[in-house]
Amino acid sequence: MDYKQAGVDVEAGREFVNNIRNMVISTHRPEVLGGLGGFSGLFALPSGYKEPVLVSGTDGVGTKLKLANTLNCHHTVGIDLVAMCVNDVLTSGAEPLFFLDYLATGKLNQQQLTEVVSGIAEGCRLAGCALIGGETAEMPGFYPPGEYDLAGFSVGIVEKSLILDGSQVKVGDVAIGLESSGIHSNGFSLVRKIIDECNISLKDSPDFLEQKSLGEALLTPTKIYVKPILAAQKAGLDIHGMAHITGGGLPENLPRCLPEGMSIDVDQNSWEVPSIFRWISEVGNVDREAMFNTFNMGIGFVVLVPQSQAEITINWFTSQGIKGYCLGKVN
Repeated sequence: MDYKQAGVDVEAGREFVNNIRNMVISTHRPEVLGGLGGFSGLFALPSGYKEPVLVSGTDGVGTKLKLANTLNCHHTVGIDLVAMCVNDVLTSGAEPLFFLDYLATGKLNQQQLTEVVSGIAEGCRLAGCALIGGETAEMPGFYPPGEYDLAGFSVGIVEKSLILDGSQVKVGDVAIGLESSGIHSNGFSLVRKIIDECNISLKDSPDFLEQKSLGEALLTPTKIYVKPILAAQKAGLDIHGMAHITGGGLPENLPRCLPEGMSIDVDQNSWEVPSIFRWISEVGNVDREAMFNTFNMGIGFVVLVPQSQAEITINWFTSQGIKGYCLGKVN
């Protein structure tokens, strides 16, 4: 008996690495040292920083992977993986520099996982960070046939004096909510339960989706806010705080960018909740409070700015193709 008979195909693993090599290289920045295939990824710190601070973040995609597997569509979850990490790193004011991924599966399906990596590479290009390494683990008997899991890890950099840690936030600052691209990557255990219990087909196309299937809508990848936010700061917008609206929605994530003793009264009527969330609420009989505590409800990221810059900020992001809304003031 050998390793292949035990379920691990080493040669297929080597072939997979060769297949994704050009995808990985397409994400590289000048600071990347060395190539693909070493024991570790090497990255030189960018110049121009007086007191550089590294900022790290790690995350996964969650049970959205179940839908990707059901629909045999694996590109978008790769983008999700990057987005969930780099958007977190961004909230400290940091520019994401590089990314690493971890893919685990019962049996290596090269076509399937190449599609995943193509999405990871696209996400890295959208975020301006380099994919410098990763791990593909073939674990027979551990995962059901055809299924896999993903985890990611990102490192960014910020000048120490420019770290956003809540101390810059002032009473009267305005919370500007930036639109999400959909459900992003949170709440899918509830979505899947509703679909299963209501016998809904992912091929269905409700009227509000305008001929797009429900499966396509649910797999819409998480929006990556890195480049527009960093460009906004360079353009002179005075951002005092940021929040990535993930699991727990606005109620859980917005307070994370505020100093102790401050709060924001969010006007839930200040933006139109996208139809996909209204559909989930109606079909699953999910009350409003549970919806807001589970989903982003159409707001994927929030920036806090002085009241004098609120309108300018909304106009800036509109010019970048991102709708912004005045959610409320810090008090």
